[in-house]
Amino acid sequence: MRALVVLNPNATTTSVRTRDVLLAALSNDLDLEVAETTHRGHATELTRKARTDGVDLVVSVGGDGTVNEVVNGLLEPAPVPGEQIPDIAIIPGGSTNVLARNLGIPENSIEATGLLLDALRSGRRQSIGLGRLDDRYFTFTAGFGLDADVIQAVEAERERGRVSTVQLYIRTAVRRFFAQPERRHGVIELTADGGLPIAGLAVVIITNCTPWTYLGARPLRPTPFADLNAGLDVFGLTSLRLAPTLLHLAQLTTRRGPHGRAVVSLHDRTSIVLRAPTPQPVQVDGDYIGDRTEVTLTSVPRALRIAY
Repeated sequence: MRALVVLNPNATTTSVRTRDVLLAALSNDLDLEVAETTHRGHATELTRKARTDGVDLVVSVGGDGTVNEVVNGLLEPAPVPGEQIPDIAIIPGGSTNVLARNLGIPENSIEATGLLLDALRSGRRQSIGLGRLDDRYFTFTAGFGLDADVIQAVEAERERGRVSTVQLYIRTAVRRFFAQPERRHGVIELTADGGLPIAGLAVVIITNCTPWTYLGARPLRPTPFADLNAGLDVFGLTSLRLAPTLLHLAQLTTRRGPHGRAVVSLHDRTSIVLRAPTPQPVQVDGDYIGDRTEVTLTSVPRALRIAY
């Protein structure tokens, strides 16, 4: 089996020694090519070429951003009828590894490699659905508004040399929360599956699975019923007043998830349109991708096969 390993050399939790061990283990079972990423979007470029070259499997070694880029390389441009796209495998190397943890893939790189080798030898694969925001696929989340604003600010801090930590995200989230221009009434309008618009949202998070993310070891569940084999789920807030927002943040840690008058929850939706009168920050899988006044999100069932 021909395989490409797309390796992010800046991944948070994989040392050079660990990478050498896992690559040696994979090379015993695979006709292996290894490529290190050097810039944003490089994993997509490498994966797209591997797909064109007829590779059977692409192994992502890195965090959620690397996985997202590999997925987009596998699926863009859209496969033609009858085309067999490569399978994907994930060896976690980031600080959060949301999709891998949702799938039950061990965070330890060596253990994840062992699980992958077992899957390859037994032929074990699982199909999962994805989300798509305009022309960009996502595996576990997309956001419009405050959460994307926080991610944009964190990325700016990382460009200044700051290390991505839970503490950095918390401090940035608090700072950006109080910087929002209108916390009492939101400006985002949501329409799901052609239904009646829901107006006045201050923040909107779209999920493809649950947990949505992790605060260290603690899972956060704004949409507790989201499923990789179902449609998209929505968590929204119509107000960012301090006391209710703190309550809803605490509810993220419970299995029931957030609830209350300011909470909007939708489950298993096929198509979602978000609009705002002014450009809002947008994120997919924890990467800020720009500001937009309108985005369309769609559920893409059984989009990929994962070996694990």
